Order: sequence, then C-alpha cells, then structure tokens
Amino acid sequence: MTDAAATRTNLLGLAPAELEAFVVSLGEKPYRARQLLVWMYKRWVGDFEAMTDLGKALRARLAEVAEIRPPQIVSEHASADGTRKWLLRAGASDGLEQAIETVFIPEVGRGTLCISSQVGCALDCAFCSTGAQGFNRNLSTAEIVGQVWLANQRLGSGSGGDRAVTNVVLMGMGEPLANYRAVLPALALFLDDRGFDLSRRRVTLSTSGLVPQIYKLAEDTNVALAVSLHAPNDALRNELVPINRRHPIAELLEACWHYLDAQNGRSITFEYVMLDGVNDQPEHSRELAALLVGHDAKVNLIPFNPFPGNRFRRSPREVIEAFRDDLNSRGVTATVRRTRGDDIDAACGQLAGRVHDRTTVRLGNKMIAVEVEA
Repeated sequence: MTDAAATRTNLLGLAPAELEAFVVSLGEKPYRARQLLVWMYKRWVGDFEAMTDLGKALRARLAEVAEIRPPQIVSEHASADGTRKWLLRAGASDGLEQAIETVFIPEVGRGTLCISSQVGCALDCAFCSTGAQGFNRNLSTAEIVGQVWLANQRLGSGSGGDRAVTNVVLMGMGEPLANYRAVLPALALFLDDRGFDLSRRRVTLSTSGLVPQIYKLAEDTNVALAVSLHAPNDALRNELVPINRRHPIAELLEACWHYLDAQNGRSITFEYVMLDGVNDQPEHSRELAALLVGHDAKVNLIPFNPFPGNRFRRSPREVIEAFRDDLNSRGVTATVRRTRGDDIDAACGQLAGRVHDRTTVRLGNKMIAVEVEA
C-alpha cells in the first residue's frame, strides 16, 4: 500500500453524522453525504467514479482522500446446500496468515449472514474451532460492517431488487461483547434507515456471557440477543465455557432477564450445542428447563460439528430429538438447528479462519485479552 492510500479515510463504518462531517470538511454541502449513503448502502457501489450524481470535482477529490474498502477476499467456497463461505483478509496491514471467515446461509424468503467480530477468540470454549485457533486482535467497525457490505455486493443486491442479506448474526469468529467499542457503532449502522436499514429483530448478537456488557447493551441498542449457554449447571459450564468462572449461570440469567425488560424484547435464544454423553442426558434437560421455564426464552439445540483435534462427538439424532421433546413438554420452547455448510467447514463452531502471531492463545485460567470497557 502506498503512503497516499494508507492515509485515505475508509467510509465504511462511518456513522451518517460522521460521514456528513467528513463531506463538510471537504467544503461540500451536507446533502452530499446522503447521496454517498445511497450509493454505498442501497446500491453497494464502491467506485466513486460510478456515483454519477456527484460532481466530477468531488468524485476526484473523494478518490484522493477516501475509499470504500471492505475486507479482501482470500478464498470463496460454496456448499452443496447453497451456503457460501468467504475467507477474508480483514486489515490492509494484515498478512494472509491473519484472516476471518464470513458465512452466508440462504433460506426460503431470507438470507442470513454470519459475521465475525475478532480475528480469533480468547474465550476458549471447549467445543469451538475458533477458540482453538487463539486470538490475534479486535476488528474495527469498518471491518465488521465491510463483511455485510461485501456480501451484499457479491450476492448481487442492488436498487430495485430484493436484498440478498436480510438477517445479520454476530455469531462468527470472536466474542462480540469483548469488542464492544467497535461492535456498537456497527449495530447502529445495520439498523439505521440511512445505512443497512435492517429491523432490530433481524440483527442478532451472540455472546458467551460477558455480563457487564449485556447490561450496557440494554442501554445502548436494541437487537436480538442469543446466549451461548451449553450447560445447565455451573460445574459443567465451567468446563465447556470458561467465562462462566467469572460470570456463573445465575448472574448471567439475571442479566438476560434485565435485557428483556429493558428492551421489551420478544425472547432470548439460548444456544446449546449437543455433545454426546456430556450435556445431553435427561437430567440435563430437566435442569435446563428449571432454569428457563416461565421466562421469554427459547432453546436452539445445535448438533455438534466436529473439527480436527477435538475430543467431543455429536449427540445421536434420537438423543437430540428426545432432549428437545422433553424441554417442550416442560414448557420451554426448543428447536433443533439444521446443520448447514458442514461440507465446507462453515457450520456452527467450525469457523477457524487463519490466526497466527497470537497476542493470547487461550483463556485458560487467566481472564485476559477481553476488552470490557465501553
């Protein structure tokens, strides 16, 4: 990258007010920012020269001082079931050894994009391929937003047509609430009608349970919340999801119910990966139901997706279905997630990207590399 390119402002991820201030700083009228927003987030155009309702002089000036730069595609894979996975080089200064993964899951009437918030993850959940790769760094707001922008462009969204990406879930690589400072403005842009204009019910943030950030999230935004629970008691969750040693289940659930009250949400989804002989027994479903019954909660049972070097096995189908049926019989809504993209390692828990030069390899017994400030 040249020195000139390195100093350009990446317009992806700027809030509408920030983009307006940037345009005004160039001596232009504020309405030029609205024109830029239409080109960027309604037409998915990244070339200033193609923005024909902007003056020629402004287009030339923007090319000098700004850019619309999404993550760079390293590779792209298509599953037999229509799922698509991109391996992306996030930052311009990252080598190819640092990469994230983004997954698009097409369904009838909607398209869900699973995006990453960090290069790797420090939380070290025992059954997750991302955690096994370690942690390198947080993504910037532009890098988070850029995944959704790039997917829309690659999938052919445009003005006058149906959008390809109708739902965004922060369930890819990383713990979103550990990168709160960059994730929050990305959420705002997903919801803003001048940005991606998504319904709050079509944007979902998934967390392993950073309790202080759940309380803060309730003050700062209003999106759907999913919680990676995976165990019905502290002893087992301590083993599977180590952050539980800091924020045990009772504390986590109290934060979840507060989030529902503060946001008038429909329900919270609790994700529960099904591990053969580990957390899938009848006593576990009874314990789980006792935790959640009477609350606006639903359970999404996830068949474990294996990856090399992991000791767990997927629960048999009949065990998963019996677990679901027992929860439903006890008044807790439970469904089984359909596995998608496992032939290209794009299924839940399989995203690994490329993570080297780790600042933190594992959470282990130390609670480090987790950004908890606002």
